[in-house]
Amino acid sequence: MKSDYYEVLGVSRDVDAAELKRAYRKRAAQYHPDKNPDDPSAEDKFKEISEAYQVLQDPQKRELYDRFGHDGLAGGPGVGFQDIGDIFSSFQDIFGDLFGGMGGMGGRRAARPDAPARGADVRTALELTLEEAAFGTERELELRHPTPCGDCRATGAKDGKVEQCSTCNGSGQVATRRGAFILQTHCPACQGRGSRIDEACPTCTGSGEVASDRKVRVNIPAGIDDGQTLRLANQGQAGRRGGPPGHLYVQVRVEPHPLFERDGVDLVHGLKLSFPQAALGAKVDVPSLKTGEAATPLKVPAGVQPGETLVLRGQGVPRLDGRGRGDLVCVVQVDVPKELSPKARELIEELAKTMD
Repeated sequence: MKSDYYEVLGVSRDVDAAELKRAYRKRAAQYHPDKNPDDPSAEDKFKEISEAYQVLQDPQKRELYDRFGHDGLAGGPGVGFQDIGDIFSSFQDIFGDLFGGMGGMGGRRAARPDAPARGADVRTALELTLEEAAFGTERELELRHPTPCGDCRATGAKDGKVEQCSTCNGSGQVATRRGAFILQTHCPACQGRGSRIDEACPTCTGSGEVASDRKVRVNIPAGIDDGQTLRLANQGQAGRRGGPPGHLYVQVRVEPHPLFERDGVDLVHGLKLSFPQAALGAKVDVPSLKTGEAATPLKVPAGVQPGETLVLRGQGVPRLDGRGRGDLVCVVQVDVPKELSPKARELIEELAKTMD
């Protein structure tokens, strides 16, 4: 004699759908075979509570059961389960939440092999001059990556003709019993595709993808720095079976500059001065990073020392958020001549005597 389904789940006969589901989750967790490896009766109990929930959560089956008991379900469709794998395939939404989608019997339902799939992301590198990175530019990238084959509609089969895999019945997954566990793996007959092909597409040789070349224009924002990455939405590989495309990620590399180094939003420039300029002071022109922009005049105070810095405010790199620019920091370097004319040597010796 079968036990009363309401008693099996520990609920009253007027239980609503939400409470019924909570009761089932609680009992299923209690008698889950994975949690009771030493109790051979746990599997039978687990099947019993799953069968009870299968009936009571269906309004038509529940009405028949309430009126006629177990006899009312005799010969009816869909009552009972063949094995535990059948239970989990029926209630994956519950067990996926209950056991965290951790494979085995409690794993989440695998995605349908014919479901739309998002395209893969594409990554590339782009070299810029310091000026291009500082003030922005527009560049055209040449990309080469796989795209869905148009001749076979990405199926890999000649003329797009595919047949459902008879081994997995199109699911792309097969279940194998290992003691108390049901292991779900890719179907070995179709490699998880859910379908089989008789003749491979000659264009893509059965892979469903072909190499494709294309060009993409990229706007480089002013102020981008070395190592930063730009994300271009939906500019990656095309999706499969109507899925959305992936994204394009462009990593920036900035080439060294002969006159300037970058420090955040500041530019650092080695300002070369002669000894008289450093000692007496001078007015010099500091070159600009931006092509075509006039040099900036800078007043050098008398007695400036090597290694001291002179700052030109707002002459550095534009900020990415558009809020102004950094500074141009000039580091003083005093040039010492390697060769002297007789007159220059005489004057410097005389200067040395005076300073002593």
